[in-house]
Amino acid sequence: MGLSEKERKTLLKIARDAIGAVATGRPLPALTGCNSPALEERRGAFVTIHTRDGRLRGCIGVFQSDKPLYETIRDMAIASARDDPRFSPVREEELGQIKIEISVLSPLKKIENVEEIEVGRHGLYIVKGANRGVLLPQVAIEYGFDRYQFLDQTCLKAGLPPGSWREGADIYIFEAEIFEEE
Repeated sequence: MGLSEKERKTLLKIARDAIGAVATGRPLPALTGCNSPALEERRGAFVTIHTRDGRLRGCIGVFQSDKPLYETIRDMAIASARDDPRFSPVREEELGQIKIEISVLSPLKKIENVEEIEVGRHGLYIVKGANRGVLLPQVAIEYGFDRYQFLDQTCLKAGLPPGSWREGADIYIFEAEIFEEE
């Protein structure tokens, strides 16, 4: 993975500008400064919005994208600010009170043995029937989950009872390069 500091700052600015445009009703700014091969890659990503005191304010992402990374970040920032069903859209007066975090993802890897899961390194995506749930790698650290709690919490996120991962669920792991605003 390995984005440079300049590439990370570019992506954070794109996300911040997109959220600002959505919150104020202004047109989206032109995408500039994106002429690096890493920013042109087709990769999955999540954009997470937190309040300055650390509460979640929005989080939406995709595992794969057919767009360049910088466009995916813009689109996920807009979706996180406007379309996360758990929250009302971000308002203009909140813009100074939010902090943006970006997670750029590796491809999904299906696993057969949960012992492959490294808490803090891997995120989880669980699929069982029509239910799907994802938790990013940093969630396990933030909440102090062990491997089995992480699996159970991902099941809950998917609308499944804890332990559902034990029978008939497909379990995928992924890694993320995570960075945020200062």
